[in-house]
Amino acid sequence: MQFNLKKSLQTAIKGCAILASALTLSTVGASAQQQYVYTEDGFSQGTVTNGKIVSRTTIRAERYIPTIWVDPDGCEHWVMDDGFEGFMTPHVTRQGIPVCRRGNTCAVMNSDQLFATNQATINSANKRRLQQFFQSAGASAYIIDGHTDSRASDSYNLNLSKRRANAVAQVARSVGARISATRGYGERVPKASNRTAQGMAANRRVEIQCIR
Repeated sequence: MQFNLKKSLQTAIKGCAILASALTLSTVGASAQQQYVYTEDGFSQGTVTNGKIVSRTTIRAERYIPTIWVDPDGCEHWVMDDGFEGFMTPHVTRQGIPVCRRGNTCAVMNSDQLFATNQATINSANKRRLQQFFQSAGASAYIIDGHTDSRASDSYNLNLSKRRANAVAQVARSVGARISATRGYGERVPKASNRTAQGMAANRRVEIQCIR
């Protein structure tokens, strides 16, 4: 009887030791874990050991700022973009009808006055002239269309007209104007015949559409 009691005590002690070891491992495993702490301008990801943060990396989150984007057809879209991903949905009335604005060509600028031959760089004087135009036009958004004459290849003219439209758009944005779209048509939408020097000069142009 005495021998059995001693053996039972030894078995119980070993069981307690195993249980204590398991609890220790469980505690160690639980004491070091990843936690996320959310703040107003972002959140931190860190490792917590024994209730203390031993390492932390702060991840900044951008704020979504809703704006209205006007597509080339003049229709409005609600847009939210944080620089990493964005969301867009059409702006409609309570009846589900898209909200669209009317646009018109409010300026036609001769490319020969804005750009050197085969170039898409605007000099300082013309930049100031364009800035004054966009500051006084009063439109809610603009569409910039570039055009060329028929000299050079079709692909070259498309690229040149697009770069020139982008150059004008960049000046517009510098004074806070909202650009809905920039398009380069190359030689494909002439307003005059390309058979004469006068006609080619008229085709080398940048058209600005004002959306109100």
